[in-house]
Amino acid sequence: MQTSATDTFWQFDIGYWFKKLNTSAIGLSQEVAEQIYLQSGYTIKKKSVFRKEIMLFIGQFKSPLMLLLIGAVILSAFLGDTSDVFIILFIVLSTGLLSFFQERNASRFVDKLQSMIALKCNVIRDSREQEILSTNLVEGDVLILKAGDMLAADCLIIESNELHANEASLTGESYPTAKEAGILSENRELAKRTNSLWEGTSIVSGTAKALVINTGNKTIFGNITKSANATVETKFEKGIKDFGYFLMRITLVLSLFILVVNLLYHKNVIESALFALALAVGMAPELLPAITTIAMSAGAKRMLAKKVIVKKLTSIQNLGEVNLLCTDKTGTITEGTIKVAGTLDGLGNYSEFVKEIGYWNAYFETGYSNPLDEALKELVIVNKTIPSKLGEIPYDFIRKRLSIAVKTPTDNLLISKGAFNQIIPICSSIRLSDGTIENIAIHKDEIEKNFEQFGIDGLRAIGICYKNIKTDTISKSDEVEMIFAGFILLQDPIKEGIPEAIEKLKKLQVNLKIISGDNKNVAKSTALKIGIKNPVVMTGQELFKISPEALKQLVKKTHIFAEVEPQQKERIIQALRKTYTVAYMGDGINDVSAINAADVGISVENAVDVAREAADFVLMEKDLSVIIDGIKEGRKTFANTLKYIFINTGSTFGNMFSVAITSLLLPFLPMLPKQILLTNFITDFPYLTIASDNVDPEQLNKPGKWNLKFIRNYMIIFGIHSSLFDVITFLILFYVLKVKESTFQTGWFIESILTELFILFIIRTHKNFFKSKPGKYLFILSVFGLLITVTLPYTPFAKEIGLTPLPLLNFLLMLLIVAAYIITADLLKVWFFRKYRN
Repeated sequence: MQTSATDTFWQFDIGYWFKKLNTSAIGLSQEVAEQIYLQSGYTIKKKSVFRKEIMLFIGQFKSPLMLLLIGAVILSAFLGDTSDVFIILFIVLSTGLLSFFQERNASRFVDKLQSMIALKCNVIRDSREQEILSTNLVEGDVLILKAGDMLAADCLIIESNELHANEASLTGESYPTAKEAGILSENRELAKRTNSLWEGTSIVSGTAKALVINTGNKTIFGNITKSANATVETKFEKGIKDFGYFLMRITLVLSLFILVVNLLYHKNVIESALFALALAVGMAPELLPAITTIAMSAGAKRMLAKKVIVKKLTSIQNLGEVNLLCTDKTGTITEGTIKVAGTLDGLGNYSEFVKEIGYWNAYFETGYSNPLDEALKELVIVNKTIPSKLGEIPYDFIRKRLSIAVKTPTDNLLISKGAFNQIIPICSSIRLSDGTIENIAIHKDEIEKNFEQFGIDGLRAIGICYKNIKTDTISKSDEVEMIFAGFILLQDPIKEGIPEAIEKLKKLQVNLKIISGDNKNVAKSTALKIGIKNPVVMTGQELFKISPEALKQLVKKTHIFAEVEPQQKERIIQALRKTYTVAYMGDGINDVSAINAADVGISVENAVDVAREAADFVLMEKDLSVIIDGIKEGRKTFANTLKYIFINTGSTFGNMFSVAITSLLLPFLPMLPKQILLTNFITDFPYLTIASDNVDPEQLNKPGKWNLKFIRNYMIIFGIHSSLFDVITFLILFYVLKVKESTFQTGWFIESILTELFILFIIRTHKNFFKSKPGKYLFILSVFGLLITVTLPYTPFAKEIGLTPLPLLNFLLMLLIVAAYIITADLLKVWFFRKYRN
């Protein structure tokens, strides 16, 4: 296959690509970009809504059981038995339509959520910088990049400043790669193509302008995802899948057994096959995928109302399991609005000079936008003359400082500010309050003592230094022999209501741990202010010395992790996951590895692209109360999904099992195939509203855990209970009342549906059913199903479905059996959850 120039674009200079793509350093015009977008067939990539929904509809009938049932019905029609064909096909079609409409609505809502958190990027169009959706990027666009940006295309660098990219998603190399403009050989390996940027990677530090060469499936990342579109399974998804297989195995074995025995008894082949398949459909948890999708999308809708955007729908169940929340303190525990509390020299005296150079450093910063620089820009300085900018060395998480070179009327200055522990080592001198310069060694003890005291007082102190330079260009190698100017003191007040929010988390059995880059004294001061008595603080330095085995135990006792490096956050989360189900909330580049490592990753709407992309949930407001609401909704979704599983494993399975066994004892079928399918159809209506059902507060106060053993215990106990009442029905109808075939089937039909409808009200709560209020739609549709069931035998078409009006005595006896079933099931339920819930 011939290789095109775009496949090896790094071997050509930028001028070649400007000419080839009819663009320039000032980008495309909006009009040209839109033409390229349409001509390149980008819109075809978006699968049409109609086609997607047709596939969803077909998907309702593609299960092997459903296909076999439809096949058997059609076969019976060809063999001349057309009496049941249209009735069975109508019921099957109606059931499929019911599930389809619910899933379609859920799918549309998920699409809406995805559009709310779509990635955006900055490009130059019409000679000005503007923000567009990343999906609207075209070849020839010029991207403006800064720290935290996600790449949405393969690009060639036009110009850069101290640019570093994280390419771990493509190369597996976790250490950031230095990038710069240039020309490289055609056969240069991926990890060493330093003049190129790739879709799916992110900018760690620095700034750049880059030309878009490839987009969509033409990018390296696009080709990989096209050939290997794998998704990671959540714990809940795996549990649901295992449960589905478990139930399906039992269903198939039982159905085959019934079919073989009926054939041995020389019963009609087609009728026996239809009966066995209808039983299999009745027992199989065919609504489980629809119920879980509907429950999760309903949960996502409720969470959106509580200011939580669900990015990965399946993670809602994981959120319900969370019992530990880890977060940084800025914006979550504190207001997140940093204020400058003071500008002092190294010895603790007020300094206008520190204020001035701090202001200049923040004013000219163009890389990593942050609240600290925004606060410094608000300062009012005496000297209104702003110098001109010469250069910038952007902030990164290794140096932990930002350097700016400026030209003043008298000289050129290099100004660096950053973490105190990263500023002090590069300083050889100190500027005193009178402007004199002395050797820093004389004052080092006092400087460090001041720094400690600021932390104890709850103030974050960053260092700032400077030096005169003779050149107009700067690099990292210039950050030596600096003059320590002093401290910039920062204050971020504790949010109102934080102690109360922490108490609410405790009631939900969710612990809180703070992971911060701030020094230990500031962290300890914060802990005391939010009501943590005798807080245990672990620093990043201490973390380096601890073995993995010891860390697993120590992290449980620690309240705050301070002075933590970005890579250490991931180690902390992994250690905590051995004991807890962990949610981590962060919004910076340094939080990404921890967000990925946690069971549930949470970010915020204004976070950097790479953090939002990694997260499972995006908060519209960075607040503990929003997370608390999210956890409750996660648990509500979990609880409602389990309700369907309990119903399916208890009453439904018990009823169908009884029908199967009774068919071997009777000279006729206890229920016709169409009656079994009709039972399924009538009960499906209220079952599909489980997603919006109310959940008792007691069920929300504890993390939900998937437990197949617990479900099996329920299935055995309630399956036996349900079958016991079916046996009573069988004995009364056949031996006491001595009814004929049609009357027997009608009595059994009514008893089966009513027990399945009432078990829903019983099992939806752990309390006595009359003490818990059901959801409005669940109640209305259940009553509707009940009315249909008791009136069907009296309708003109009752004969067509094998039903006949019941004598009053028979009907009253059926109601008596159902009443006894309700009372005993409710008592059994209360006992079961008391005994097995833990």
